Amino acid sequence: MASHRCRKDPCGFICLILTYLSVIYADYVIIQYVLIPFWFSFHGVVFNLILVLLLACHFKAVFSDPGMVPLPEAAIDFSDLRSQSSRNNDRGSCEGWTLCNRCETYRPPRAHHCRVCQRCVRRMDHHCPWINNCVGELNQKYFIQFLFYTGLSSLYCIALVVVTWVWRFRGERERGGESETAASKHFIIAHYIILLAESILFGVFVMVIFYDQLVSIISDETPIEQVRNRLMKDKGASRPHPRKPTLALLREVFGRGSMLCWLLPLHSSPPMAGGIIYSALPDYDV
Repeated sequence: MASHRCRKDPCGFICLILTYLSVIYADYVIIQYVLIPFWFSFHGVVFNLILVLLLACHFKAVFSDPGMVPLPEAAIDFSDLRSQSSRNNDRGSCEGWTLCNRCETYRPPRAHHCRVCQRCVRRMDHHCPWINNCVGELNQKYFIQFLFYTGLSSLYCIALVVVTWVWRFRGERERGGESETAASKHFIIAHYIILLAESILFGVFVMVIFYDQLVSIISDETPIEQVRNRLMKDKGASRPHPRKPTLALLREVFGRGSMLCWLLPLHSSPPMAGGIIYSALPDYDV
């Protein structure tokens, strides 16, 4: 399934390559021009541990099923349901279940159709080209972890490069001369500037998305649902939306285990038994 998405979405494939190249370049510059001359033993282990977790979370987000609604094994007759929906102005609703005209199947509550994946995804947040996959009910945890470790590694890069830059040129000034050739010095400075620009760009970008993801979880509304509910509110219609405790909402995404496990790309079951198991066909009276 993942390879099919890569062939179908060239933008996602390019973003995957850029992601891995950026991580490799950052690790190369930090080790070669920052850690080896100064603090390799401690910061080298910590920085590379963060990168390993970043890549592990990214791998899980890319290749995990986001929660695609299974397609029926046999064709379903929608004629009766469509006739009822035209009269009731509520397409195939049965306790929140709806009918997807593109997949031609029933989908559970809070599932939406992805135009890139060409499938309905449970609790779909959005389709992210940086993981070449949808962010949905089953892989949102890994996506948020990937954002967290990307932001953390970016901040770490900025701190290491700035401190090293200051120490390097302070040492040259104290020695009363340049310890390196002009070409070598300019080469190192170019690496520092490129890495700083990369870290600031990616750091700001992922932290904004990380904040939006947390707001979406705490408010219990995906971006798609926020737009839909806003339109319904403008039209004067509203649906009761019971408020859940914040911790319960977070556990629905990160699992029931210890909060320390929320930082690791480990498989975790949601708090509701059977909460993510759906059949392809609900109990409709048609």
